Amino acid sequence: MGSSSGGGAVDAVVLVGGKGTRLRPLTLSAPKPMLPTAGVPFLSHLLSRIRAAGITHVVLGTSYQAEVFEEHFGDGGALGLDLEYVVEDEPLDTGGAIRNVYDRLRADDVVIFNGDILSGTDIGALVGTHRDAGADVTLHLQRVADPSRFGSVPTGADGRVTAFLEKTPNPPTDQVNAGCYVFRREVVGGIPAGRRVSVERETFPGLLEAGAHVHGFVDDSYWLDVGTPETFVQGSADLVRGVAPTSALAGPTGESLRLPGASVAADAEVTGGSTLGVDSVVGTGARIEGAVLFDGAVVEAGAVVERSVLGAGSRVGEGAVLRGVALGDGASVGAGCELLDGVRVWPKIDLPPGAIRFSSDA
Repeated sequence: MGSSSGGGAVDAVVLVGGKGTRLRPLTLSAPKPMLPTAGVPFLSHLLSRIRAAGITHVVLGTSYQAEVFEEHFGDGGALGLDLEYVVEDEPLDTGGAIRNVYDRLRADDVVIFNGDILSGTDIGALVGTHRDAGADVTLHLQRVADPSRFGSVPTGADGRVTAFLEKTPNPPTDQVNAGCYVFRREVVGGIPAGRRVSVERETFPGLLEAGAHVHGFVDDSYWLDVGTPETFVQGSADLVRGVAPTSALAGPTGESLRLPGASVAADAEVTGGSTLGVDSVVGTGARIEGAVLFDGAVVEAGAVVERSVLGAGSRVGEGAVLRGVALGDGASVGAGCELLDGVRVWPKIDLPPGAIRFSSDA
């Protein structure tokens, strides 16, 4: 854990119960934390960072498609982890989900991770700050360029949190709640059980009001919420290029990651941290930039695919152009189509050649 962190073991809890609605159609077939990201399920990157910080006991709080997590990760032994699973019968929101795993906690302190976040923060230093401060709860606070998109969390000179502010056009601080917390175990036990509780709107403000010590760990390392197709693709590319930290990459960092069986024509260009899934195909003269191709995806001759994610077994026809697009599994885009930012094609949909264009120069 690093020398500053002081006494004893730490538990980790990862909240992975969300339905991933913002990432549809990709999450129709798999929950968001299981989507292939730089060649492995997204959750593998977070688990690798938890393990690298010396934490081995991890509880996954699941609800949507709960069984797929256990099918893939099992007891965690292959990762050097001791994994447990707790399923929510009905959605309990963040605070309720944390309370729901209380009886599995063993250590005095527990680090809570939001399963949607890709972060480079130093987990050992976060825990060390929490323990040195003697805090009840410590929040990872991220400095962001545009804090007006988030609720902001100011801290005093001593590092204590002074308020939890809702989104506002001119926030007084650039520090926002980064979705990662250290709790003393007793504080988790104090969250009401068996009902929906929001940590952001109920638990944290309530602790402040009650005079608890709520501390801020302010950081400006890599941080990204991968909840949309756009940020999902960015996060995957950042992992491949080595911009975002991980110990779970399926190959060396670089301009592209090619999984076994991926085939690329000699004159095709694959750049920008793209991932080519197992048995995917990139045809002659095609250009792939900052994109994610799931297993078996096919991009035909002369097509351009930028900042897009192509579901398993999907196909992009000859000369088609996709920029900022999400294709569901088995979807097919006909030759000469042009799909631009924000378009989502549902699984197994077949767009005929030239069916959709944004410009008229066909």
